[in-house]
Amino acid sequence: MVSAAKLRRAQERVLTARPFANKMTEVLNELAKRTDEDFHHPLLDQRGDQRYLVVLITADKGLCGAFNTNLVKAAQAFIRENPEKTVEILAIGRKGRDFFRNRRIPIAGEVIGLTGKGRVELSEGLEVARDIMKRYTDDTEIDKVFLIYNEFKSVLQQRVVLEQLLPVARATAEEPDAKTAQPLTLIDYIYEQPPEEMFGQLLPLLIQTQVFRALLESIASEHGARMTAMDSASKNASELIDMLTLNMNRVRQAAITNEIIEVVSGAAAQ
Repeated sequence: MVSAAKLRRAQERVLTARPFANKMTEVLNELAKRTDEDFHHPLLDQRGDQRYLVVLITADKGLCGAFNTNLVKAAQAFIRENPEKTVEILAIGRKGRDFFRNRRIPIAGEVIGLTGKGRVELSEGLEVARDIMKRYTDDTEIDKVFLIYNEFKSVLQQRVVLEQLLPVARATAEEPDAKTAQPLTLIDYIYEQPPEEMFGQLLPLLIQTQVFRALLESIASEHGARMTAMDSASKNASELIDMLTLNMNRVRQAAITNEIIEVVSGAAAQ
């Protein structure tokens, strides 16, 4: 009942954040295509491919079905698929932190108590994003940062998402297929500011938007998963109570029948 009351507001926040985040990514990808290859930015430049930082967003509490289990399995699968890489976990949520700490997986950092409140403020999301960017820019040995979270689809469905957060992918222009090519509408951009100044503001904003959206998606998914899990638990408990009540009535009826037989047998013997 608590999750049902909070889900509506969490869902509204997710649906509000999605268009801005998607359009922000689209615009920056188009701008990155048109930048000179000599242009460099700490959040845009490609590094090596050896050390990964995985930002895993789980819940602080249980009783939400397979919500946390699916996220942990996705992180484990990612680690297994990259056996030659050095993978560290930045755990947002107590469940993910406890799981990997008990299995001696390197924990680069932890953020506890953020998702457990049921609501994340923008300032809190920006603080998490700044911490991730600071780790990436200060530690030049981190080559890539990946984000694992549950995307909210509906109350009954959540999808585990694994996406690269840093460095920001520099999209390349695609050649149209000659057989299916349609007339292209070209969009040209006029830069009022130098690329260094513009990307210096937009790229951090993009990372902040993606992290905040992931937190909103995770919280909405958690409420939906908890509603489904608790509804199933209530139905299972009701079925178990009905089964035990029926069994108890049968045992009681059998005991009453035995008593009647004993009384009748004793009366007949006299």
